[in-house]
Amino acid sequence: MDGVDREILAQLQQDGRMSLTELAGRVGLSVSPCHRRLRAMEASGVISGYRAQLDAQALGLSFASLVFVTMRSADRETLEAFEGAVATVPHIIQAQRLGLMHR
Repeated sequence: MDGVDREILAQLQQDGRMSLTELAGRVGLSVSPCHRRLRAMEASGVISGYRAQLDAQALGLSFASLVFVTMRSADRETLEAFEGAVATVPHIIQAQRLGLMHR
């Protein structure tokens, strides 16, 4: 990955919906090499997808919160049950799991 690839990523983080022609112009490439670089980063997993950024107020959500949950048990069945329960709550827009190493 070189500076041009990093610039492609930076531009996509600002606007993931821009056209390939616009992206190429912003990073100083013609369309064909820009397209090759973009596809290579998608194929290698550097770019794992494209997502919509949601506006909480437009969705009628008046506040955002970050909640940390400590699980008493980390076995697969417990984690899957918790993830399933979280998935049923309509106002939870995003959930992430953090793993900590205990020594």
